[in-house]
Amino acid sequence: MVAQKVIVESAPAHEVTLHEAAAMLDVHYMTAYRYVRLGLLPAHKAAGTWRVLLHDLREFQGQSPQPLDAEASLKKNVVWWERLEARLLAGDGSGAWAVVEAALVAGVSLEDIYTKVLSPAMVNIGDQWARGDLEIYHEHQASAIVGRIMGRLGPRFVGRGRTKGSIIVGAPEGEHHDLVVSMVADLLRQRGWEVFDLGADLPAHSFIAAVKNTPEVAAACVSITSPTARDAARKLIFSLREAAGDAVPIYIGGAAVLSAADAEELGAHGWASDVDVLVGLLAQG
Repeated sequence: MVAQKVIVESAPAHEVTLHEAAAMLDVHYMTAYRYVRLGLLPAHKAAGTWRVLLHDLREFQGQSPQPLDAEASLKKNVVWWERLEARLLAGDGSGAWAVVEAALVAGVSLEDIYTKVLSPAMVNIGDQWARGDLEIYHEHQASAIVGRIMGRLGPRFVGRGRTKGSIIVGAPEGEHHDLVVSMVADLLRQRGWEVFDLGADLPAHSFIAAVKNTPEVAAACVSITSPTARDAARKLIFSLREAAGDAVPIYIGGAAVLSAADAEELGAHGWASDVDVLVGLLAQG
């Protein structure tokens, strides 16, 4: 009878496998795996297996003398966007959703999920890519996961009863960041507006057609994240003003708009530095 060679799972000296981590925490493997999926315990995949850095494991042990009660920490102050970012960079869509669910259970509002969890995670990933610390596929992968998360959350933002009016939101030709547009759309829906989300990279003539063909438009909102899209935004706004006059106020926001004076130079009626400011501008008419 030929003896079969047994392959033993191993990891470098500075890290352990998730099975080893579970043993060191004195918990079942699936409990340790849940810690990873909730963003409680940082981990990464190597050669098809989950690995945990020893210093991350020691930090986790220090934070939780009784690992089985680690989920109680979900109700304490947590930097949720960092936990989400780790799952996004790992390409772990299910884990990213688990972090969002845990944040909701801990009492984080829907609006804060967008503005204080999803948004800062994506901004930090974008900054890392801009510095050359990440490949562009990381940013695209994270965007795809966040898009799916927003697809699941979106219906929760729709209120009941009569709306306050119609709002058109979109981004000009050459601006490819559509997640920001969708976030603004959902947050405005939550405030009682009927919102028509035109997405990103929309030609000016099509944006104008949407405004003309939508009844009772209260305002048009233009988002620009990339400085390279400023010229296209300026042309879009002046074309909109020429087509609709001042009957439809145009508000602009996004990372590429730096001040109220900047927004005025681009031709907008007002600068929406965040959603609360935008809501205030809409209330003024």
